[in-house]
Amino acid sequence: MGGVNFVLAVWHEPKPITKERAKEVFTALGGEAATPAGPHPDTPAAAASHEAVAASVGPHPGVAAFAERLPETVPVSPAFALVIVDLERSDEVASAAFALARRCELVCYDPQRDLVHNLAPTGAYREMQLHTGDGLVITDPDLGLVSDVAATLSPENPFAALVVFGHHFVQVSPEPSGYELEYKDSLRNVLLRTHTADLEVVREAFAEYATGGRAFLDHHDWHRV
Repeated sequence: MGGVNFVLAVWHEPKPITKERAKEVFTALGGEAATPAGPHPDTPAAAASHEAVAASVGPHPGVAAFAERLPETVPVSPAFALVIVDLERSDEVASAAFALARRCELVCYDPQRDLVHNLAPTGAYREMQLHTGDGLVITDPDLGLVSDVAATLSPENPFAALVVFGHHFVQVSPEPSGYELEYKDSLRNVLLRTHTADLEVVREAFAEYATGGRAFLDHHDWHRV
């Protein structure tokens, strides 16, 4: 599959998983063969580990349902499917894939960003959206994804935001000396901005916002913009 630009993978997990587990499954079930770099040679120990991981992922009817409804899907097995598109269409198709995966009770792994979208737990706001500067848009992101997305900030991904449209949002952007953190209360038309050097502070702010808390507003010196 040379020349493939963008890949997603879907399968079922009985409970939320980490991005490390998602990467293991993606590799064990052959997902790397669809990426531009292709698969890496396995040592005997790695091959045995991959076999054990692959055996832990069973067939699920959601995989077939997903493949039937998203034309860009390549079914690999009854347990695992890939979404393969040109880079120009990646934002459009990825948004549809993440939403469809939830409806089909599947996790969705993005190996380019090394992010996994679980079914739960989700935040306090129905239809809250996660946006990133490199084109990721997810409605009702799970809390693990909310935490993990901060680590993807870079010159190629210049912001991440959690948005409840018409009400409020929190946004972070990388700076040379750390991170610029913003909070807007749209109903009061108040925009606040602060700076932190600590990525964990950003994670905590995003986690608190997503679960309905505002303690992070008391932890910094904010400037009204």
